[in-house]
Amino acid sequence: ALKLRAGDKRCLVTRSKCFLKLGDTENSLKDAEASLQNDETFSEGLYQKAETLYTMGDFEFALVFYHRGRRLRPDLHKFQLGINKAEEAIVNCIGNPSLVKLENKGELCFVSRQAESRKDNQKQDNKSTKDQKLMMKKKKNAKTERQLLGELYADKEYLEKLLEDEDLMQTNTKQGIKVMDLVLDGISYLNNRRDFWQQQKPIYARVYERKRLQQGWKQDKKRKTSDIVRSIAKDLEDIELLLARGSAEESCRKAELMLKKMQGWAEDVVPNKNELTGNLHSCIGNAQLVMGQMEAALQSHKMDLDCARQNGLPNAMSRALDNIGHVYARLGRFQQAINTWEEKIPLAQSSLEKAWLFHEIGRCYLELHNAEAAQDYGQKSLQSAAEEGDVEWQLHATVLVAQAQVELKDYRSAIMNFERALEKAKLLPSEAAQNSII
Repeated sequence: ALKLRAGDKRCLVTRSKCFLKLGDTENSLKDAEASLQNDETFSEGLYQKAETLYTMGDFEFALVFYHRGRRLRPDLHKFQLGINKAEEAIVNCIGNPSLVKLENKGELCFVSRQAESRKDNQKQDNKSTKDQKLMMKKKKNAKTERQLLGELYADKEYLEKLLEDEDLMQTNTKQGIKVMDLVLDGISYLNNRRDFWQQQKPIYARVYERKRLQQGWKQDKKRKTSDIVRSIAKDLEDIELLLARGSAEESCRKAELMLKKMQGWAEDVVPNKNELTGNLHSCIGNAQLVMGQMEAALQSHKMDLDCARQNGLPNAMSRALDNIGHVYARLGRFQQAINTWEEKIPLAQSSLEKAWLFHEIGRCYLELHNAEAAQDYGQKSLQSAAEEGDVEWQLHATVLVAQAQVELKDYRSAIMNFERALEKAKLLPSEAAQNSII
């Protein structure tokens, strides 16, 4: 695909994910950075770069890119989850600042004591020999390493035993690679994984958590709730991703299963249960719309609206009204679509949202042959698009106004607006729009 379209940012991100799955972090990072070369605000590229840096153990840099992504796309939960895990990993590396107690006893001779300590360390380092260093490495706590590597510990033991077979180590594979190099690469990789997991979740952090579980602290309940909320956010992201990739049936099935599972959870476990319930009805409705199940989609979005009204959630109400209007329009029930979208107008939060909302209402009026109302809403849409500086919606609104003027037989004004729309189509540029307008 990259041969056909060199530098395609989405393809680069996808290949970066594959490299990361293979453990090739160097190439994964290269592709993630390449996807950002022409567009530093590309959210998928930022997330992939952050994920790669996190896997490499560069938690601080990963945190920077998770934050950058969240600023650009606060609606994507995965950036917040990334921030949480990067911060946790950093705290695990250096300790929680709240647990450090500073005491002022006598003179504060920290600098001089630090200098003396450094001199002592240098003397000790000079005295130590290479043999002593090797012995130190061999005496690493096997129990700790076993805990960190888990099932991979047996693989490391096996590779280390292979090193003792000198004859085997000197042989070459069919590709001409020395067996010793392969074994050493394997051990090096496992050592890197061990160090990474030590930083991400060190042994002392694991012991500390285990003690808390045994003591049954109340904070564990909060943590459990947090884990459930994170799991829900990840599931919602998967549901939306499946729909975006064209797997509407799978998206719908997963949303329905999640809704059924969530109904058994108490309010204290999932504080925003009502909001999430509405969100799932919305996801199911969107999937049903794609599958052509219009009446089912309408019912799902109405359930989302009921949930939003009962719990006083204006953003959810706006979303549900938007979706219901779309279903009515697809069914050809234009007056019901107009009524629904007009109810949404006070809930619109930006000029851009108003631009497309006014356009859709105007388009419905045009379908009902109410050209005056269509022209009025087209002009409102144009004004909102101009406030936002969005050329594409200015184009759509101008075309709508021109089409309404044709219905009204105001041909001079219609020609002028079509000419304006043609200029905007050239700015985009959109050849299909230009041909249609001409």
